[in-house]
Amino acid sequence: MGQRYRFSVRAVGLMALLGVTGCMSTGGGGEVSRFMSKDPAPKMTAAEKEAAESLIISDLQARRSVLAPGSSYAQVAAPVLEAYSRPAEAELRSARLRAKAASKNWLPRIGPNISLTSLSDIVAQLVVEQVLFDNGRKKAERAFAKADVEAAAVTLAEDTNERVFTALTLYLEASKARERLGIERATLKDMEHFEWVMNERVKGGVSDMSDLNVLRQKLAEIRSTLAAQQEGEATALAELNAMSVRPLDDVSGLSDLAVSGAVAKPLSVLQAEAEKEREIASAKMERAGLLPGVSAGGTLGEGGSGIGVNVKSDQLLGLGTLDSMKALDVAREAANRRVGQAEEDANRRLRRLETRLSALSRQVSEAGALAQQAKANLDLFQRQYDAGQRQVMDVVGVYETFAARQAAQLDLKYELAETRLQIARERGLLADGSSI
Repeated sequence: MGQRYRFSVRAVGLMALLGVTGCMSTGGGGEVSRFMSKDPAPKMTAAEKEAAESLIISDLQARRSVLAPGSSYAQVAAPVLEAYSRPAEAELRSARLRAKAASKNWLPRIGPNISLTSLSDIVAQLVVEQVLFDNGRKKAERAFAKADVEAAAVTLAEDTNERVFTALTLYLEASKARERLGIERATLKDMEHFEWVMNERVKGGVSDMSDLNVLRQKLAEIRSTLAAQQEGEATALAELNAMSVRPLDDVSGLSDLAVSGAVAKPLSVLQAEAEKEREIASAKMERAGLLPGVSAGGTLGEGGSGIGVNVKSDQLLGLGTLDSMKALDVAREAANRRVGQAEEDANRRLRRLETRLSALSRQVSEAGALAQQAKANLDLFQRQYDAGQRQVMDVVGVYETFAARQAAQLDLKYELAETRLQIARERGLLADGSSI
């Protein structure tokens, strides 16, 4: 009993000594200030603390979706996100746990040391080690873990925005096919009337059979287009419903997105910045491993006890050590350049999309004016036909022009809507950052 008591007293004394040393070491950062603080700061939630310590996470949490609440886009996005399995969220939780573990790396490390000295004797010791000076390795480990959390958070935001974009793209495909069906059905009805008129004229010997054959060929093409649009709508809705927790067949209409004045930093740039910090922290850890560090350690146990100071490095110094350190310094420059390249690429994509957005807005207006003009021409030809001044095929030709103008206007309208979605995805504005 006396021997066990002496062992406990020695262990407590050694741990207390190394614990004080750990609080005074350079690897602990600002831990000493916690004991000197008189007025404790108000407690923050984990999310608030994380945002306060990271500009990237603060940026992500402050983002607001451009999807208006209650709009058709929001009605699609909500159930789609509800069904999202969010694999990137698991990686973010894992990164947060690693960062939490790394935040305590300045504390002493304690572990058992059991050795077999002979066939009958087992020596058990308690080993305690505290790093006194490590060339900034522990600090770099914490920075690496923090950057890892930031990178995982940006990845989650990218995945979430990509999922919403995919769902809304499918919704646009279904809506476009649905509107195109309306146009084609009206065209089919009118063309069938023209076919009936032409058939009667052929029966009466007024018109040639070749005109009737041409009309029937046009009717076959319209029916083929109708079938293709029906299949396209069904396919898009089936895929969209597979992504959602409930069917979305009843959702209809387009929503306007206010993306013209958006200034949110593109997610690809945030990802490059997070990866830059991670690469710099990794280079610092490697650099610290090339240089000798100082640690204090002690052992307690049946084989004796003692306290000592060790000087060691992860690698032996050699003639190439200086070049290795220079290479690690260049890694910082390379990381900064990758961020610059990511900014250039993102700006190029955004400028292209914004220019395309402006052009499409103009083209949609022009297409609408051309469709109205085609409708006016059709009405004129119809009146002239009723007055006996035009042939049936003359009216059919003008009608085809009117139907083509309607289809072109529809294509441009949905291309404009998709371009707005692409800009919102690039800037990460398809989902609220706080809800992500």
